[in-house]
Amino acid sequence: MRILLKVVKRVLIAAVLLAVAACAVTVWHGYDLYRDALAHKSIEQAVADLRAEPGYTPIDDLPTVYVDAVVAVEDHRFYEHGGIDVIAIGRAAVNDIRTLSLREGGSTITQQLAKNLFFTQEKRFSRKVAEVFMAFDLEAAFTKREILELYVNSSYFGDGLTGIGQASRGLLGKDPAEMNDYECTLMAGLPNAPNVFSADPEAAAARQRVVVRQMKKYGFDPGTAG
Repeated sequence: MRILLKVVKRVLIAAVLLAVAACAVTVWHGYDLYRDALAHKSIEQAVADLRAEPGYTPIDDLPTVYVDAVVAVEDHRFYEHGGIDVIAIGRAAVNDIRTLSLREGGSTITQQLAKNLFFTQEKRFSRKVAEVFMAFDLEAAFTKREILELYVNSSYFGDGLTGIGQASRGLLGKDPAEMNDYECTLMAGLPNAPNVFSADPEAAAARQRVVVRQMKKYGFDPGTAG
């Protein structure tokens, strides 16, 4: 029995050491991705390029319901954290370990902006680490309102449309400022699965209802959409 316990103890210690080593390597690779991205293009240049895109829409030209809907459904603690949401990351990590996947990322709006500006959509732990480093830089360089503006202008909405300006005109046939409350909550939900929702009206409508529920849950007013 004692021999068995010693073997089990050694196996556990080895497993912990391997896990720590794997985490260290992942963080190192993630930091390299972050540094390589900045070496290729600075944050200032990336943001300037985005703002020069056709259809870029200032946040002051967006309906309040749309802005609130984005926060409610994507990152309801957005105004409270400094770039990462430890609670969301912890919850996502538990679920990812349970499913042996990267299905849930726990990404904040700032992390998603970092991905939109600098990284691919490929789901890798090292890329998630790179997002975290970049998110801290974005939070240091811009206000929350600026980050939100950049995020909605860099998000993909499906059907080849990037940014709320292009998406609103392409999918709704109107400028973002003209969106009604239902359309605001509809558009806020599209980036979650753009190719699905932009091609399937029923799925998009179901997602819109999720957005409204999230707004109510976190104290936002969905207006006539709810």
